[in-house]
Amino acid sequence: MNQSSRTYEQHRVDSVVTRINERQTEVTRLIADAHQETQRIERSYGDSTKVNITEVDDRMETNAAVQQQKQMVARAVENEQILTRESQTLTRLAPSPYFGRIDINDADGQDTLYIGTGSLQGPDGNFLIYDWRAPVAGIYYNGVLGKVSYDTPSGPRSAELTRKRQFRIEDGQIEHMFDTSETVGDAMLQAVLGDQSSEHMQNIVSTIQREQNAIIRDTDSDLLIVQGAAGSGKTSAILQRIAYLLYHSRNVLNSDQMVLFSPNRLYANYIAEVLPSLGEKNMIQTTLSEFLAKRLSGLQVTTLFERFERDEANLPASAATIRRFKESPEFMDLAAHYAKTQHHRHFTNIELDGEVFFSAATMERIYTHLPAAMTTADKLVALRKKLMQRLNQRIRLETYQDWVDDELAGLSDDQVRHYIGDTEYEDGSEELEAVARAVVAEKFAPIYTALYNDYFIDYYAEYRDFLATCPQTVVPAPVWAVMVSGVTNEIEEHRLGLEDAAPLMYIRDLLSGGGQNHAIQAIFVDEMQDYSPALMRYVHHAFPKAKMTLLGDYAQDVFTSNYARGDVIDRFKAAIPHKHARVITLNRAYRSSAPITEFAASLIPSGSDIVPFARTGAKPALLTVARDQYTKALTSTVRKLANANHTVAVLTRSAREADGITHQLQEHQIAARRLTASDHDLGKGVIVLPVYLAKGLEFDAVVAADVSAAVYNREGDGDILYTLATRALHSLTLLAREQPAACIAEAAARGLLATSATEVTSHD
Repeated sequence: MNQSSRTYEQHRVDSVVTRINERQTEVTRLIADAHQETQRIERSYGDSTKVNITEVDDRMETNAAVQQQKQMVARAVENEQILTRESQTLTRLAPSPYFGRIDINDADGQDTLYIGTGSLQGPDGNFLIYDWRAPVAGIYYNGVLGKVSYDTPSGPRSAELTRKRQFRIEDGQIEHMFDTSETVGDAMLQAVLGDQSSEHMQNIVSTIQREQNAIIRDTDSDLLIVQGAAGSGKTSAILQRIAYLLYHSRNVLNSDQMVLFSPNRLYANYIAEVLPSLGEKNMIQTTLSEFLAKRLSGLQVTTLFERFERDEANLPASAATIRRFKESPEFMDLAAHYAKTQHHRHFTNIELDGEVFFSAATMERIYTHLPAAMTTADKLVALRKKLMQRLNQRIRLETYQDWVDDELAGLSDDQVRHYIGDTEYEDGSEELEAVARAVVAEKFAPIYTALYNDYFIDYYAEYRDFLATCPQTVVPAPVWAVMVSGVTNEIEEHRLGLEDAAPLMYIRDLLSGGGQNHAIQAIFVDEMQDYSPALMRYVHHAFPKAKMTLLGDYAQDVFTSNYARGDVIDRFKAAIPHKHARVITLNRAYRSSAPITEFAASLIPSGSDIVPFARTGAKPALLTVARDQYTKALTSTVRKLANANHTVAVLTRSAREADGITHQLQEHQIAARRLTASDHDLGKGVIVLPVYLAKGLEFDAVVAADVSAAVYNREGDGDILYTLATRALHSLTLLAREQPAACIAEAAARGLLATSATEVTSHD
């Protein structure tokens, strides 16, 4: 790149920054004016509606005035919000106005376009910066020099791309500038990927790759599945996808209609700044545990982390077989069949003050006399309606009982006002009757609550009945019966296994006709391999109007690798009803240096498919030590790495091991923090956590604690070690007592590790 080109581009940056600052000054003034106007209208709104409301004509005039004033307030507030969003965009653009330039020839002639995280117009109305989500910006991500096309609202349009230039601009100064014929050149990626880790994920709009762009701009698929190697940018692409969809469908879609399922709160906080950095409000975020806790508020559902720790200790083959069956689409089909079959329901008494108000026998009698052609859900709605009618009739009769007169006699004026509010009555008898009805209704409010919340049917008993009668051939009948008894005992103790959550909720929803949110338009599930097909089926049921985007990596199947093998993608496609499914695979790994990626890939069967990004770095180090030297080796390794890196993560197999190592490091005056599932902030320095909490995160340096053959010797352990290794950006150290795991020893023999060892002596 010659100096004259750089001088020209820096001059343009300076000019654009000047325009940004000028517009920011103007917008700041307009915001102040808009705020004053909003306040003025709100003040006049209160004054102009004080009209005599006793006359019909005056009431009509007042209503018209109220509506007009409401519209004026809404317009003023909207104007202020628009200006505030523009100010935020200008603030975001000022230090780094854009990251790309494309020169194109099309039917309108030659044009030069600059691409940034937001758009900016000059005083003449011409665009100085195009938003990266604009249709023409797709050329920057997809096109190579020569003939290109891009989508527009009026259809595809052809052009010739004659130049593509990439920038890295910081504080208004060009740090890097490259011309490239590629989609996004490796030089820019090298510059970005060489950075140290951050407490929060950064947006990737300047380095989006062609395959990632296909994910981001897909608007046709109702089921989009992204299988991506660790560090392939799948989560970043999904967050950029959310920003793109909010831009593309801004008239019909907002962030409150989108839900992202994250693995844990630590990870949710890690990605929380990506969308705001692109000028968008964050979508709704939840975790699987939070979702289940809200929908099963009366039960403590086992978390993925708790189940993993329990499985590590003991998972009998029969329990694994039953779990796999319960988490299958076929089991959900059986649950649906049970719910839709006409048969006996488990009703329960509704009581008031310790006495039966509606008996289960009464409900059963009403239910069985309803038309047989009605669905179970419709029958329960009809039953609820009939019980409500009986309740209202009882309230009307109760209003004239002596106890009500006694209650009324003891009411203060404030209590009377509490019951009737601002309602005015023509005479005292009407008011007295209204208060009497309110007093009785308040007494019977628990019955209303019970009917409204379906407390008259025992859904837990329904699930137990389903389990007891479920046609299954996966285990002998006595083994299945023991499981049913165990689930019954758990429910009585207000606990529930994770594998039972989806079918129980499914039966409850199908019976009640509830449990569905039709407002949500888009669902995103990160770490899809952690979800069973049954859970995916239920998520689709819970949000029936939503298009679904699933992303993950079957090679990081940490939680289920001990009992569930096979193609996760095929399982999900079978579990989720869809019209247009699309699968996109990302095989290029960007996070870790090439030597770390090459080692990690050697640990899994599909490793040959992974393409490391050509970022140089040191080989991972394998340190094999004697048992009595392990703590010394660990502390010295961590201390050395902490002096050279922003973040050092010590990753363990279990929570107990993480607790012990944290204590050991602190005893050696190393300021180590133990991260748990309840933590929200990643922070800097030395942190210790089990590998299953580190999924999706990245650290400058990783120390893999005790990767010995005694610890990692089971089928599927390669998945855990692969997940562990791919958390490292620049440095990976593996510590083993006496003998490393077989797959690590094999990698060392192939020259993928830098090895060293102390004399191995046993002190057992």
